[in-house]
Amino acid sequence: MNHLIRITPIRLIGPDNEQIGVVETSDAMKRAQEVGMDLVEIVPESRPPVCKIMDYGKYKYELSQKARKTRAASKSTEMKQIRLGRSVKIDPHDVQIRIDQARRFLMAGHKVHIVQRFRGREIAHRELGLEHLKECVTKLADVGKIEQTPRWMGKEASIIIAPDKVKVEAIKRKIEKEKAEKAKAQGKTHAQIAAEEEARIKAEEAKIAAADEGDDGDDETP
Repeated sequence: MNHLIRITPIRLIGPDNEQIGVVETSDAMKRAQEVGMDLVEIVPESRPPVCKIMDYGKYKYELSQKARKTRAASKSTEMKQIRLGRSVKIDPHDVQIRIDQARRFLMAGHKVHIVQRFRGREIAHRELGLEHLKECVTKLADVGKIEQTPRWMGKEASIIIAPDKVKVEAIKRKIEKEKAEKAKAQGKTHAQIAAEEEARIKAEEAKIAAADEGDDGDDETP
């Protein structure tokens, strides 16, 4: 960039992407300085190398923004796993808590891998676990769609639910409207309502994490 460009001549592109042509590097530097910009080498391997007059600080910022969006897009396709306890005897309330967690993942754009474990002789009653998975599919139908039907691996059955983008966006709009109305009714700001909701969600997820840790530490009954 700028004085670090030693080769001359170069092929120059102007600040508005206009093709200026092959010029001496010193001339290109002068042109860049006249408009308060930088001379940046963008195709160093070509001969002559291609350089462009640009605002390098702005260029770097735009690159970082693109990288952030790319990371966010990549993260949005992440697979999240939710386990329905260590056996089919999971309490209905605990099933609902995990469904609510799955809903949050789907709303955030993630796919959800829901796993039902069977303990000991419970595997002889597969229909009980499949009912739990069916309940998850039914209750999440307003935000997701089944991508993988029940698949068996040892004493586990699992499904994958993917977010339905059209439905998710519609629900997001509805939620934002409800939050605004709630904030107005309670005399609170939108940020305060959001903070309260986030605290509630964190408490629920901490409870799920603690339960899953306990499940991992339990020995399986034969």
